[in-house]
Amino acid sequence: MALLEIRHVVRRFGDYTAVDNVSISVETGEFFTLLGPSGCGKTTLLRMIAGFDLPDSGQILLDGRDMVGTPPEKRPVHTVFQTYALFPHMTVADNVAFPLRMGGRTQPEIRERVQHALDGVRLPDFANRFPHELSGGQKQRVALARGLVNRPRLLLLDEPLGALDAKLREEMQIELINLQKEVGITFVFVTHAQDEALALSHRIAVMNRGRVEQIDEPSRIYGFPRNRFVADFIGKISMMEARVVEAEPSRLRLEVAELGEVVMAGRDGVKAGDRGVVAIRPEQVRISRPAAPAESENHFPGRVHDFLYVGDVTTYIVELSNGARIEALLPNASPGRATFFEVGDEVGVSWRHDTGIFLDD
Repeated sequence: MALLEIRHVVRRFGDYTAVDNVSISVETGEFFTLLGPSGCGKTTLLRMIAGFDLPDSGQILLDGRDMVGTPPEKRPVHTVFQTYALFPHMTVADNVAFPLRMGGRTQPEIRERVQHALDGVRLPDFANRFPHELSGGQKQRVALARGLVNRPRLLLLDEPLGALDAKLREEMQIELINLQKEVGITFVFVTHAQDEALALSHRIAVMNRGRVEQIDEPSRIYGFPRNRFVADFIGKISMMEARVVEAEPSRLRLEVAELGEVVMAGRDGVKAGDRGVVAIRPEQVRISRPAAPAESENHFPGRVHDFLYVGDVTTYIVELSNGARIEALLPNASPGRATFFEVGDEVGVSWRHDTGIFLDD
């Protein structure tokens, strides 16, 4: 039995449906992420799991018991917010101890649990400090310690890294992964940051307009998106309208408007005449001088429209002969200063037939 089961949950605000018939199962010990753009329903769903909001219909079961109607303080669930919600007049130890005091725990037990929680988030010497004396990352860890001190069955995290700078955010991602492994508590994590979801999660539910578009492991979400929304939302991708000319189990032959024939890997359920898009990631596209020998079945001439240098890689936007644009990623791995294709340079782009994906919806 799954630890958390969300069955056909609906939540409306007037005429607006924020969560639309959502069903999700989360296993014990899983790091599960709700991912989607602002307004997709992920935070509303998290609030219903926590008990801060109630569904209009459907069930939310924890260990097989329906939580609808159970107040938040009676649920074996704790929520960590982006704002940390620390009490400024309390020390770190008192902030962490607060839920234990509310639960009527004895003073010796509180001391022991608080110290264990602070050890777990690597803040054993910060017990007597106040929130204003802490960095953003330290405040985040105190909020996590307070969330874990009651040993909840489920820890809910609502964009907990959103207020951190990029470097600290990356460090805290590693901290979260290690912490979740160590404590073994099930995490349900809400974010709109795709890279964060891919880095942290065992599984991801991609949400859009109140519905779940796809639930899968990060590598499957990224490499095999179910539809155009998921493909476009997760990472960078180029998409071009196409029609299936020939469909075999292992191979598709496609006609891309004004570009010509493109060959891709086969896909179940696709037949000749189907229309959709060729979707290809920048790292799957090779960019080269026009005279370079073609190593892949799909190769087309183009011109560099623009490029973005970000240190370790450069992403090129190449305009093809039909005006379509495709992104190609080139690692800056050569010794010395990286050399670039310049805007306006004639280039060739190519990709293997077994990379990319054809999406028919």
